[in-house]
Amino acid sequence: MTEARRYGVLHETLDDIGERTDVSLRCIEHEPEVWESRMQVTCECLSEGGALDNLERRHLEDRLGETVYARFPVQTRSALTVAHTLMDRGFFDEEELRSKMDQVREKMTVD
Repeated sequence: MTEARRYGVLHETLDDIGERTDVSLRCIEHEPEVWESRMQVTCECLSEGGALDNLERRHLEDRLGETVYARFPVQTRSALTVAHTLMDRGFFDEEELRSKMDQVREKMTVD
């Protein structure tokens, strides 16, 4: 099974966020959006709780970001890497994540 198929729910988000267009490092020099700051806090909590060490996550972001998730904007790679790794570790599966993402999308369209 290919990475794209195995993690289809993550690859499908490319339709929502759009493909990476800026390949320079300038794309990471911006004021973080609220979701980015919250994602970093979540990563800190995962590291503190022992679920996903920050250094390990950064190494995974580098590896996965330039291979499996190369088409995604740089800012989204933390979220993709965390979800990818937590699925690998059995915290949840693709269908559970898809269900939760559908709930969030529905809530966002109602609000």
